Amino acid sequence: MDQDSHCTAEKELLEAVSRITTSSTTSPSDEENQPKGEISCQARKENPEKDDAQDPSATLSPNSSMTTKELQEYWRNEKRQCKQIKLLFEIPSTRIVEQHLSKYVVYKIIILQTGSFDSNKSVIERRYSDFEKLHRNLLEEFSEEMEDVTFPKKTLTGNFTEEIINERKLAFKDYLRLLYSMKYIRRSKKFIDFLTRPELQEAYGCLRGGQYTKALEILLEVIGLQERLTRGNPVAVVPTLCAIVVCHKDLENPASAFEYGEKALSRLHVHSSHRYYIPLLETMITLAYELGKDFLSLQEKLEEWKTKKDPVRVLTLKELAVREYVR
Repeated sequence: MDQDSHCTAEKELLEAVSRITTSSTTSPSDEENQPKGEISCQARKENPEKDDAQDPSATLSPNSSMTTKELQEYWRNEKRQCKQIKLLFEIPSTRIVEQHLSKYVVYKIIILQTGSFDSNKSVIERRYSDFEKLHRNLLEEFSEEMEDVTFPKKTLTGNFTEEIINERKLAFKDYLRLLYSMKYIRRSKKFIDFLTRPELQEAYGCLRGGQYTKALEILLEVIGLQERLTRGNPVAVVPTLCAIVVCHKDLENPASAFEYGEKALSRLHVHSSHRYYIPLLETMITLAYELGKDFLSLQEKLEEWKTKKDPVRVLTLKELAVREYVR
């Protein structure tokens, strides 16, 4: 390729990258006109600090002096990051539970990400009263957004007939889809808690009881869903990641504990005041020493924090973990 052709190619790539960057800066009103999807690059615009914590390469500018190959890679990354992110809710089956003097229907909910092959689907179970509580909580906080959202009412009889159960399966599927289509609701703590809190409570209960294998199994199931639901707030999953570290460490799996500890630290590198930061650093130093890894950089971060803060007693990572979800 001669020099003129090379310059032309670079110019075209710069223009293409500029178009991608420009298209990602849509206004909030534009986003609300796309209720079925969330553009991840829009979330970066809304909260650039949080995004920088996730992706250091996001600070690259298309106007910097990059080679043609680097520009092509930058372009590909931008296109991937601006893909629509959407969760799909399915309710394929139900089961009737009879417990003491009560009887109720449990709905199996499958949650997966569309737009790419998703092998890590999440499966949870909720009953009618769980949906009812969610609806009541959302009405308190989002009365305007919930104005036209219908909720399947209870019936005096026939709640356990196949016809009623099938009707509710479809109704709850549409209900979840509609809630997720509304930006402020899908990002709300109440909606996220509905989809993750029961499993997290069970996992932390197992952790407190020393049932680390069972706790780890549940935590690994829920972490994927939690990450999808909190894309714009990566720090939100830090407690769960640290609980996974605690379980692996107590099960004498230091390599796995270190792996998840690195994931948690990457979300806290601009949040050194977070309550998990120092306990996590101390645990990572111990794990690195045990695994024969370089721990000097971790030790430097710890010493740097100590020089800036007054010496106070810091809870261990395990002490913090067992306090989560204590009623």
